[in-house]
Amino acid sequence: MTELIIYGLDLFGVAVLSASATLAARGKGIDFFGLIVLALVTSVGGGTFRDLVLGNTPVFWVKNNIYVFVVLSSVMLTVLFANHIHRKRQWLLYMDAIGLATFNLIGIQVAQSLDVSPTICIIMGVMTGTVGGMIRDVLTNEIPLVLREEIYALTAIAGSLCYFLTEAILDEEWRLLMTFCITFALRTVAIRKHLSLPTFSTKG
Repeated sequence: MTELIIYGLDLFGVAVLSASATLAARGKGIDFFGLIVLALVTSVGGGTFRDLVLGNTPVFWVKNNIYVFVVLSSVMLTVLFANHIHRKRQWLLYMDAIGLATFNLIGIQVAQSLDVSPTICIIMGVMTGTVGGMIRDVLTNEIPLVLREEIYALTAIAGSLCYFLTEAILDEEWRLLMTFCITFALRTVAIRKHLSLPTFSTKG
């Protein structure tokens, strides 16, 4: 049951990232084919990076092409309802937080299944959750969200740490639920309170 829920959230996260890529492309002069490419590399970029680094090939979306159909469907629906979605764009941030929490979990699980260290599992979780958005921002000429002031990747790190620190006292399902909730809750608080880290600056 837990695996089914995570799989459903995974597809939801892919759809949300595809929608965010579609909205980010507005006014950038990107044609429809470019839009699909942008949405695809955004939504599966983190997982692809993870699988390639870990040598887990073929990568996940090549094994299961439902991800491609989810991306195409999300792009078409976002284009059709772009004006309405754009007005509700704040909600997209919260849905993106669900995607971040889910992808973080999946990254940890995939890395664990390949018997790598907890440190690498945490890195793979964070990369799975953030690389796609970085690709989107770079291709649309924006500073990647993960590199800006607002707390983003740290929420995934916090969730991942809790997953491993509670290994001796909690069952797997509870650890997964806790990791998801902590990542999502921290990201939600960061969005609502505009929490940020200090920025690096130099004075001439």
